[in-house]
Amino acid sequence: MPVNNERPAHLVRRPIIIAVALLSTTTLLAGCGQSATPEPTDLLHVTVSIVPQKYFVERIGGEHVTVNVMVEPGDSPATYEPKPEQFQALSQAAAYVSIGVPFESAWLDKIASVNSEMLMVDTTEGIERMPMAAHQHGEEGEGEEGHEGKPENPDPHIWLSPSLVRIQSQTIYEALAQLDPAHQDAYQSNLEGFLADIDALDDAIREALGGLETRKFMVFHPAWGYFARDFGLEMIPVEIGGQEPSAAEMAALIEGARREEIRVIFAQPEFSTRAAETIAKEIGGEVLLISPLATDWLDNLRQVADTFAGMLGK
Repeated sequence: MPVNNERPAHLVRRPIIIAVALLSTTTLLAGCGQSATPEPTDLLHVTVSIVPQKYFVERIGGEHVTVNVMVEPGDSPATYEPKPEQFQALSQAAAYVSIGVPFESAWLDKIASVNSEMLMVDTTEGIERMPMAAHQHGEEGEGEEGHEGKPENPDPHIWLSPSLVRIQSQTIYEALAQLDPAHQDAYQSNLEGFLADIDALDDAIREALGGLETRKFMVFHPAWGYFARDFGLEMIPVEIGGQEPSAAEMAALIEGARREEIRVIFAQPEFSTRAAETIAKEIGGEVLLISPLATDWLDNLRQVADTFAGMLGK
């Protein structure tokens, strides 16, 4: 499929930089044979914001890309501050792939300014983001909208919806094909394979969660809103906007968990589990860790679905 010469709005076109591996040479010895010179390797250097995006770019780019991640494993995309060496590495990047996580609001302009020849790729383009989830007992409004009907506090966790990852994957493909048209056929083939895997994952999750009678789950950080929407679940968040619940909010959450007979509070490794553990203790339940930032995106979502099915099916 040829790439349209008109530049899509989500691809801020800048001249390509392809990092070429340096050729190592050996010194010729007098009277001896020829030196061995390895073949040069041309790779697109792509930088992404979070670990799951690395999976997406590698699935589509295959052997033709190398990917760096800004938010390292164990760190939070909400509060991350890039390191000086990461800015230095951006000088070799052909593209930066953003996804709308909070740290980008503070740093994306500086990231773009480091390398004026770097293609800036916005994978939120074409995705209607919903507002960040609010406490059910109503201290924080849900569905508040800003200009043009867009939520003022959009939920950034679009990588946890298989249907939205399909859209992001198409955007990534278009960027790679634009930067490296010589390998467009390979990118197209890889994209088709990835989309088939996404469809199979979607079917598997629907089968795993289809027969549940209890469809409400409580989670510390509200990362699973799109996942819940896609698969008919209801997420009850503990933390909102980076803040742990107040005493009154905590009491309401405990009361709600008891009323809904919730016995598991889901948390993630990147955040404190203190509030989740407090609620679990009060309801005689437990805390289980699930990560939205795992390296193997496909396998992680499958495992999360199985975990939800096992816990909500009790």
